[in-house]
Amino acid sequence: MDSSPLKIIPLGGVGEIGLNMTVFEAEDAIVVVDAGLMFPEDHMLGVDIVIPDFSYLRENRHKVAAVVLTHSHEDHIGALPFLLREVNVPVYATPFTLGMVKNKLEEKNVPRASLVPVAPRQKEKIGPFSLEFVRVCHSVADGVGLGIYTPQGLVVHTGDFKISHGVSGDHATDLARFARFGEEGVLALLSDSTNAEKEGYTLSEEGVGQVLEAVFDAACGRIIVALFASNIPRIARIVDMAKKRKSRLVISGRSLEFSVALAQEQGLLSIPRGMEIDLEAVDDYPDNKVVILTTGSQGEPMSALARIAAGTHKKIRVKKNDTYILSSKFIPGNEKAIAGIVNSLFSRGAEVIYEKISDIHVSGHAFREELKLMLQLTRPRYFMPIHGEYRHLVHHSRLARSQGIGPDRVLLAKNGDVVRFNGTGARISGSVETGRVLVDGKGVGDVGNSVLRERRALSEHGAVVVVLILDAETGVVMHGPRFTSQGFVFGIETGHLLDDAACVVLEVLEEVDMAAPDRVERITAKVRNALRSYFSFVIQRRPVILPVILEV
Repeated sequence: MDSSPLKIIPLGGVGEIGLNMTVFEAEDAIVVVDAGLMFPEDHMLGVDIVIPDFSYLRENRHKVAAVVLTHSHEDHIGALPFLLREVNVPVYATPFTLGMVKNKLEEKNVPRASLVPVAPRQKEKIGPFSLEFVRVCHSVADGVGLGIYTPQGLVVHTGDFKISHGVSGDHATDLARFARFGEEGVLALLSDSTNAEKEGYTLSEEGVGQVLEAVFDAACGRIIVALFASNIPRIARIVDMAKKRKSRLVISGRSLEFSVALAQEQGLLSIPRGMEIDLEAVDDYPDNKVVILTTGSQGEPMSALARIAAGTHKKIRVKKNDTYILSSKFIPGNEKAIAGIVNSLFSRGAEVIYEKISDIHVSGHAFREELKLMLQLTRPRYFMPIHGEYRHLVHHSRLARSQGIGPDRVLLAKNGDVVRFNGTGARISGSVETGRVLVDGKGVGDVGNSVLRERRALSEHGAVVVVLILDAETGVVMHGPRFTSQGFVFGIETGHLLDDAACVVLEVLEEVDMAAPDRVERITAKVRNALRSYFSFVIQRRPVILPVILEV
């Protein structure tokens, strides 16, 4: 075996859902697998998206040879535009994934990157690595896993996968190829852990199709289906059901329109000529002959579904015979927003079908029996769980041990850990800088914990602005103190509060040496602290205090 060591470094996606990015490094060359984002958590007020920290790649940009993408979900490609601004390298992916990437790069005004299309069972040589792409079934078109031949041996990266029951060959997980890897000898398996807690097998697509067909048969009015734009297999199934119903099809939502057009262009989806109509023409057809595909299954506030539920959509109003189908999983953190939409639709008289009451969605991630099968087929020497929160990784690690992989060969890594393979074995050795970078508008990384704390304080307690105008020569107060507030109310029952706050400010001025050259800074600090203590004591509120001191 070549003595050149191999390093595998997860920069995101280990111990969390989203931010998937893994570094493979050998012989001064780096291949990056996936570049995903995550959506902001509740405490990240005002933040648009979250991306991994690229510090390690930035410091080693001369080593980065390529980015390889497993599929087109945002948690695997969403950070790519930001990464390519740092390292301009080729991007390898299947055609549908590249089509989604190209659109994303154009939206972000990223200079044209080298996009290299690949196909399942195709091999590509990148520096010291030879990569083979392997078809996997997932809730998106054109997903692949990877066989990565390295100087230390073969590493298998499953990508997001499930063992596909009732799925045609072109979309089924290529179990034969994974088994062949096992026969060749697998140094390490990196496997999707999202559903490592769940016993059994994932529900088959055929089962979901039967449930959807029953809903379609029972509907007596319009059918509105909200789903992920990238779930082309599900969209194809709905198109077939609409065709059987002899219904017209409306596609509403920019991302959905793009992915459907791309899938048709690549032969992944076929919509009969004349079946699709514009949204403006909906009222020209009987309600029971209209099927609408739209976005917003996760409760996104500006989505078409959210606007329909709120009664603010320009073209679609909820009707009592409408049937709304939310054909996707409730992503953790989105439950409140989705519940709000469901409640609003029910209150307007519609029927709503969603995952908590019906099997109208199937996970794209393998359950425990499928994870066992992947372990049995590949027979890895070492096992490293990826893609999941920490409890998912722990459950997957225990599952691997139950399949005969010794505890010393299970590598339970965290983001930033360096997993090093050499002639003597494998171990976690050291770490690199990693973390989360917040993107707010055009600002990347300029919003940190201090800004989030300030935003949280503003959201919880409001702000009070106090303005003072001083004579520049004498320091005498010429105007003020004058108070204004946002999100903080001087109530009628506390009418004395404002007068007393002014007295607090004037008392502070008496304590400051007006001859000092830094008197403005001293007044600002003392006024802030005094008012903060005053409001906390008197009214038990902690508004953000913003003193504005002017000298004229």
